[in-house]
Amino acid sequence: MEELEQLRTYIEASRYDDALMLIGEMEEMAKDDKLNKIGSFAIVLLLHCIKQQAEHRLTRSWEVSIRNAAREIERSNKRRSSGGYYASEADIREILESVYPSALDRASLEAFEGRYDSKELAAMISREEIIAQALTLILQERQAN
Repeated sequence: MEELEQLRTYIEASRYDDALMLIGEMEEMAKDDKLNKIGSFAIVLLLHCIKQQAEHRLTRSWEVSIRNAAREIERSNKRRSSGGYYASEADIREILESVYPSALDRASLEAFEGRYDSKELAAMISREEIIAQALTLILQERQAN
């Protein structure tokens, strides 16, 4: 809100360069917020994909969580007015890779009733396959919409 008041002040004072700089900062803040939201949903998506691969099973609950997380990532990533995306496919892959350790930590608490720590669980699964699976699920949501 403070930024909008400052923007108004700049425009009223004909300080257009300052106004444009502030708009750029506001755009970056909005994009960062979107990317953080995508990262949160990516953790949930990866968490269930990890459990699925480790335990060689898929519960209905995990399936719904996977589908919902992929859907929310796509919804959060879509720019409403321009129809584009905040994050490219490469950006999404980077987000998945960056949040993977957090998802693995959480999965270690849930998979096999928490019997294995994250290092032990990591040895049972393929990070590359899980990230590829998650990316595919997200892109399938994009194609469905």
